[in-house]
Amino acid sequence: MSRPLKVGVVGCGVGVGHIKGYQELPDLYSVEALCDIDPARAAAIAGEHGVGVSVGDFDAFLEQELDIVDICTPSALHFEQAKKALLAGRHVVVEKPFASSLAEADALADLEQQSGKRLCPVFQYRFADGIAQLLHLRERGFVGKAYTATVETHWRRLPAYYDNSWRGRWATELGGCMITHAIHNHDMLTHVLGPIRSVFARTSTRVNPIETEDCAAAVLEMADGSLATLSVTLGAEEDMSRLRFCFEGLTAESNRSPYNPGTAPWRFIAADPERQRAIDAAVAEVEPAPQRYAGQFLRLHRALTEGGRLPVSIADARPSLELITAAYHSARTGEAVRLPIGRDHPLYAGWLPRPDREVA
Repeated sequence: MSRPLKVGVVGCGVGVGHIKGYQELPDLYSVEALCDIDPARAAAIAGEHGVGVSVGDFDAFLEQELDIVDICTPSALHFEQAKKALLAGRHVVVEKPFASSLAEADALADLEQQSGKRLCPVFQYRFADGIAQLLHLRERGFVGKAYTATVETHWRRLPAYYDNSWRGRWATELGGCMITHAIHNHDMLTHVLGPIRSVFARTSTRVNPIETEDCAAAVLEMADGSLATLSVTLGAEEDMSRLRFCFEGLTAESNRSPYNPGTAPWRFIAADPERQRAIDAAVAEVEPAPQRYAGQFLRLHRALTEGGRLPVSIADARPSLELITAAYHSARTGEAVRLPIGRDHPLYAGWLPRPDREVA
């Protein structure tokens, strides 16, 4: 067996979940270094998880001997840090959103190709038993034509959540509930149903006194002709996520876990009892596997050491940014937005409510 890949994690908030994911796979990865703007926090997390090196400066961090740089910093930093890491000859894992615009996403795709290294955006919700069961049912022929789908991201965020220097601000968080909270659930929608044809959206700020939206709703027409609705709020009295798909011959509904809706148990429903028994038997064929971060990192190791597709590529993650771009444009203009979004779209270079930024 080849040596474990050496990983450095940047950002010791969300990054702690990544550290644990890598450490679930000790034969495949070794977390060698941590970086955080707060050196004391980096040192404390390093000590807690047995990581040998902790630093407070990103450029110094890149001098470490690493195979992978894993970026878990505030959203607005992702593009520049990913760019620097690729240019430094490292593979990159980067949290959502992996870029601040479609222009940046396309620039990273070009840089990835030029560098010879690979960039893997994080969409850990995809790697869960419930989603695996649904995709298996489709492979087995139990999933017919898609009719409709609903995605609910109903969470509770009180003012204390925003009591820091970057949350709830366009310049640092890049957006509100559509980006920071619902993006994973919306990614699962397109992971199952495929591309979006058009988006009509509304956003509002009703729960907390912040710059960005904390409520949103959207109607999507998918490329296959099916329809989907998105409902997002940070004002729910309990945290809950739910996805429900209505196909010809099958209705599939996730569990209601706010941060793990892709995991089992899911409900797979058929009106005909004989068909229901066949569906239940097919679901039982899916063997449990590592989920969430460990599930994505397991597949990442195979891609980096054996070649082949990344578990999530830039091309896979780009639709999440395209949906965000379309939703914000629709909310501001009152018009439906057709996809795909090209370089001539007004928000291609960025959806922030400020002049477009150039991408170097």
